[in-house]
Amino acid sequence: MSYSKELQVAELAVQRATLLTKRVFQEKAKGTVSKDDKSPVTIGDFGAQALIINAIHANFPDDEIVGEEEASTLRENTELRSQIWDLVQKSSLNHDESEKILGGPLKSQDAMCDAIDLGRSAGGSKGRIWALDPIDGTKGFLRGGQYAVCLALMVDGQVKVGVLGCPNLPLDDSQALDAGIGADQTSEGRGVMFSAVEGQGAKARPMSEGALQSSHAISMKALSDISQATFCESVEAGHSSHGDQATIAQKLGITKESVRMDSQAKYASIARGAGDIYLRLPVKKGYEEKIWDHAAGDLIVREAGGQVTDANGKRLDFSIGRTLRDNSGVVAAPKAVHDQVIAVVKEVLANKAQ
Repeated sequence: MSYSKELQVAELAVQRATLLTKRVFQEKAKGTVSKDDKSPVTIGDFGAQALIINAIHANFPDDEIVGEEEASTLRENTELRSQIWDLVQKSSLNHDESEKILGGPLKSQDAMCDAIDLGRSAGGSKGRIWALDPIDGTKGFLRGGQYAVCLALMVDGQVKVGVLGCPNLPLDDSQALDAGIGADQTSEGRGVMFSAVEGQGAKARPMSEGALQSSHAISMKALSDISQATFCESVEAGHSSHGDQATIAQKLGITKESVRMDSQAKYASIARGAGDIYLRLPVKKGYEEKIWDHAAGDLIVREAGGQVTDANGKRLDFSIGRTLRDNSGVVAAPKAVHDQVIAVVKEVLANKAQ
């Protein structure tokens, strides 16, 4: 299958939802770090999820959706529900053709809540299932750093379509990553959407407020000397083991400072060659990564010429539910050096376990 319709719907839906999140940041998030029920993240998460699920359900009514949010809080909190409803209404596009593709506007607050609750699928290995993270990178979003709106389609447990909306990444694919990428990136001249379909390569395009812009192919950077690599990791030490990752970089001869950034923008950045390696090693035994945090990025990196596995060299398994419970950690790198990275990862983790 070409999945052309799925890709078009996913890209338009992610673009519209990303515009909603930008509006939330501009109107409500500046200087806010609260995580209470009325926080900008809460408002943006619910609004973006409603828009995307409405578009998916209108076009593919039999598909299941694994979404991060559910609407019980909104059904009880009329003030919060009204805030999000107002935002969702304002976010309908003024472009008739795109609006038709996206299924038209939601009809009521109850319909909005019902759309959000369509994201309750348990996932699994059979059928067509979408994985959605409406705002990946909570703290990045709040501080004006990196975050992403993430959507992927899995068919019988295999990721077939992946889309990432990254509103604060620079348009220039060749702009190398540096330590400043993680914060204060809300100026103009930014906003990139990344996409991939299995077997068709990976692409990027500037984000816009209307029709989709022209896309171009992206690929991982050729890396002949691993010591010259730039590696990415999470900002939060609670999400990824900074100490282990520093040891791995040292053993690989990498001398550049790691680039810390939130969200699947890390996958996007290495896929287009701005960085090289993404390490996300577990900080505690038994932690299960969520499928919506990795599905789109996994496909985009692999279609750009990279390899994505867990810390043991196993492919990520999206077929067993809402989490990656059979995997531990994530290692993404160019195919040519991935085995070398995995060997050092295993060595460091084995020494730690002794």
